[in-house]
Amino acid sequence: MQEKVVIKRIVLDVMKPHKPAIIEIGAEISALEGIDGCNIALVELDKTVENVKITIEGSDVDFKRLEELLEDNGASIHSIDKVSMGRKSKGIVEEAESRK
Repeated sequence: MQEKVVIKRIVLDVMKPHKPAIIEIGAEISALEGIDGCNIALVELDKTVENVKITIEGSDVDFKRLEELLEDNGASIHSIDKVSMGRKSKGIVEEAESRK
């Protein structure tokens, strides 16, 4: 039987309201099963919203559950900017540099 292919790292461009703060959302994301942790960086600040880049890493990132959590907090995913996938027991494939 072939091992399940899972999301190991995903980078999202997300629009969210000012509240909850990125610390609170980061804690909720990091508490999800299959997620080891996340990094949230503020990209742009507007009067009512924040544009953030969220990098999530884990052994088995459940995208649907992640999307639900963000929506429950008033956020919306603008784009999936990067994703690393593979077999659950294997490591992450790092991006290779291209020739210029």
